[in-house]
Amino acid sequence: MNAEREMTFGEKAVGLGFNPSGDDAVANCKKEFAAAIDRMNALRLSTDNPEVKRMASVAITEAQTAQMWAVKALTWRG
Repeated sequence: MNAEREMTFGEKAVGLGFNPSGDDAVANCKKEFAAAIDRMNALRLSTDNPEVKRMASVAITEAQTAQMWAVKALTWRG
């Protein structure tokens, strides 16, 4: 992560900078979810339709939840 570039909304939303183990699979997973969240955030900001804004917001929340479960699955040591 380039320290000079500000993180995108999606990168912040998934906590891209938090990966204490330095696990590449976790980093890649978070990047993929961050990209999806950024797409939904761009849609949310570009529309005047309140229902589209609501759906994009729900999609962002659900993507954050899915990302957290995906990281848990990737790092599970049972």
